[in-house]
Amino acid sequence: MSASNKLSTAVKALCYLAKVFPDSKPSSEIAAAIGVNASKLRHILSQLLKSEIVGSTKGANGGFFVAQDFTSLSLFEIYAALDEKKLIDFDVADARNAKDKNTKTYNDYFDHLFGDLQHDIEERLRTIKLEQIRKDHGAIKK
Repeated sequence: MSASNKLSTAVKALCYLAKVFPDSKPSSEIAAAIGVNASKLRHILSQLLKSEIVGSTKGANGGFFVAQDFTSLSLFEIYAALDEKKLIDFDVADARNAKDKNTKTYNDYFDHLFGDLQHDIEERLRTIKLEQIRKDHGAIKK
């Protein structure tokens, strides 16, 4: 699963959990509500659990719940909790065996460009809050 897919799935799950807050919900119910594979969702929720973005309860009424204030939770915090190195995996071709001596220069150009783009994406994610998604798109209704 790509990093962007994991991030969007995590956000949908968190929006659903915020909608039913303070109740906890089992991963199967969350998966059904947001239309994703329950096994993949459990993996994502376990990563969010490690970062204490969600909590969990055990027992007959057990499940997951939002453990942080979702009004201030940024997309970057969610993204960082998913153990992904890069949202978009920019890469350049290996130029070690290139006969054209300018190929390394081209690769360096793209390495810097892709690094700048990754930085810009991460900075943008820091500015977007889960609450903003709710307000802009009606994902969470209290």
